Amino acid sequence: MDLEALTRLESLRVTAQILDGKATAAKIREEIALEITAWRDSGKPAPMLAAVLVGEDPASQVYVRNKEKACQSVGIASRVIRKPDNTTTEELLELLAELNADPMISGILVQLPLPKQIDAQRVLDSVLPLKDVDAFAPENVGLMVQGRPRFLPCTPHGVMQILSRYGHQVAGKHVVVLGRSDIVGKPMAMMLVQKDIGFGSAFANATVTVCHSQSSDLASITRSADVLIAAVGRAKLVTADMIKPGAVVIDVGINRVGDSLVGDVDFGPVSQIASAITPVPGGIGPLTIAMLLKNTLAACRLQHSSSTN
Repeated sequence: MDLEALTRLESLRVTAQILDGKATAAKIREEIALEITAWRDSGKPAPMLAAVLVGEDPASQVYVRNKEKACQSVGIASRVIRKPDNTTTEELLELLAELNADPMISGILVQLPLPKQIDAQRVLDSVLPLKDVDAFAPENVGLMVQGRPRFLPCTPHGVMQILSRYGHQVAGKHVVVLGRSDIVGKPMAMMLVQKDIGFGSAFANATVTVCHSQSSDLASITRSADVLIAAVGRAKLVTADMIKPGAVVIDVGINRVGDSLVGDVDFGPVSQIASAITPVPGGIGPLTIAMLLKNTLAACRLQHSSSTN
């Protein structure tokens, strides 16, 4: 960066509001726990989440343990089914058919990534839509795109929670989403362009640009964003000179660099330009798990309603 650019950035420095995902997730878990207590006090069964873990991936092991603890903290029963690395697609499909048919199980989570020999798309498509608490099933994706979601995908849902709870409206604003994955980028964009995705019209109705590996002149696009959501999985890709002064920056990326976890955003310098920013860790990660709990309770309610009608 040349001297003129550095001087310009110095003149624009602000101290960004830190959007605390850890504290926000804790508040949401308290709300869910109260809802579950009321649900059970009315004589209805506790929600149950079944997590399927294939192989010995260390990160996946940690994620599943964290989800177990989160379930316990709000009163959701959990069951973890561990399968060996050499599990076949057909074996996994048989297991999921059993879980789909089990009336005690409210939600099913298949921990990604799966071993290479497994057809991940077939596996995810086989989860019963009413138990698809990750919202990956084609039926649930279609309902979301149409603006009438059954469940919202957990990570984009977490982004919406933190925007709405901190009052950062997006209606009429330019939101740039970095990344086009089926898990974050695409559903995030689809949620933001709706008239109302469940948080009120002020937290929808955005003008959305999706950037990806083939986007040219990325920095000029990101500098036009009122809200920037980074979800590409590249450590510190987003630098201070890519940010519009006063923009809200949501960092979804989690990247291991040495012994540290960092986001897709170069947090220190960017936090001096943005008006608000999520940290990594402690930003969207805790909210993703909280939204999984929220979806599991919603799934339990839906299944109980359909079984009593």
